[in-house]
Amino acid sequence: MEPYITKMPVREKRIFYGRQWIDDSDIQAVVDVLHSDYLTCGPKVDELERTLCEFTGAKYAVAVNSGTSALHCAAIAAGVGPGDEVITTPITFAASANCVLYCGAKPVFADINPETYNIDPESIRSHITEHTKAVIAVDFTGQAVEIDKIREICKEHSLILIEDAAHSIATKYNGQQVGSLADMTCFSFHPVKTVTGGEGGAILTNDEELYKKLVLAHTHGITHDEDLMEGAPHEGPWYYEQISLGYNYRLTDFQAALITSQLGKIDKFRSRRQEIVKRYNEAFLQIPELIVQKEIPESDTCRHLYIIQLNLEKLKCTRREFFDAMSAENIQCQIHYIPVYWFPYYKFLGYEKGLCPNAEEMYKGIMSIPLYPKMSDQDVEDVICAVKRVVDYYSIKEENTNE
Repeated sequence: MEPYITKMPVREKRIFYGRQWIDDSDIQAVVDVLHSDYLTCGPKVDELERTLCEFTGAKYAVAVNSGTSALHCAAIAAGVGPGDEVITTPITFAASANCVLYCGAKPVFADINPETYNIDPESIRSHITEHTKAVIAVDFTGQAVEIDKIREICKEHSLILIEDAAHSIATKYNGQQVGSLADMTCFSFHPVKTVTGGEGGAILTNDEELYKKLVLAHTHGITHDEDLMEGAPHEGPWYYEQISLGYNYRLTDFQAALITSQLGKIDKFRSRRQEIVKRYNEAFLQIPELIVQKEIPESDTCRHLYIIQLNLEKLKCTRREFFDAMSAENIQCQIHYIPVYWFPYYKFLGYEKGLCPNAEEMYKGIMSIPLYPKMSDQDVEDVICAVKRVVDYYSIKEENTNE
């Protein structure tokens, strides 16, 4: 097959798979903090944590400097340590498993549902051992995991459930916002997520004891709380104590102000993302060369990623050829994700290919196409046109199959 060549790309300006939407009100929120008395550990972080609780229905929130930090703090609060195992999915960003390694424990990879791409509850069940401490279930692309089934499995085996909701802020499960459904829920505010602070993250919980551990984990293990201190009475208002080993995972006030401002627009962001997903589904569901991710009825999804899966049996091209053809049309796609245990570092730790057959098969054909709220209707139609052009170019025509 000759390389894909287009004389006139579907659009002149390149479009990428994700992009933040920052407006003047967001900029002003940051500027106001820069003119204030606090740049970090100030009132805007407190405001963000209250806003997250109000939005999700969770009792407690701890804002941190990244989604990765959120996962690490959650693993610490769950008591994960050497000798423990934590079950997660291989189809995720590496942080979902790395946070287990940070604690000296072992990530165990359960397979996915090949239709929804989320972790399969029955695969979780089959991987539980006497060493299993927790489950990190990832809401891949923004679709909520089968939370009721996973929660029941965790209850049966006395496991902590951590929901990696880096993709799923504004998603609802059975009418309830993601954020208060698991023992702990972790958000990310990376630039391509639904709301952003440049970087940033948060952990939400309804459990006061877990909350206290999260607070210590993200602030060096240091406390000003007299009830937690050994020295009483303390020397004065400057006094504090380190009572555990923690980290500097604090969020700045100007980032907190940006995230809070963004949260004020989350309904608009959610609505627009759902409009785009609906249009994509209409366009792609009837194309046999493509497989569209299925959703469970319980999840009212605010999609972070839109993934098409190439049916390579019906296309005379590799995924790389399809990817390059889309790039030639000025549509820059991405791949989410390489199975975590395929990485050289995990190979060094003893992991091998073949652990999760569904995940590995799905990975061969997936491709993320542009999805973000600032896309215009014309942007959306350009993406659809480009996908159809490339599919048509590489599709195996019926007459060829009879030769």
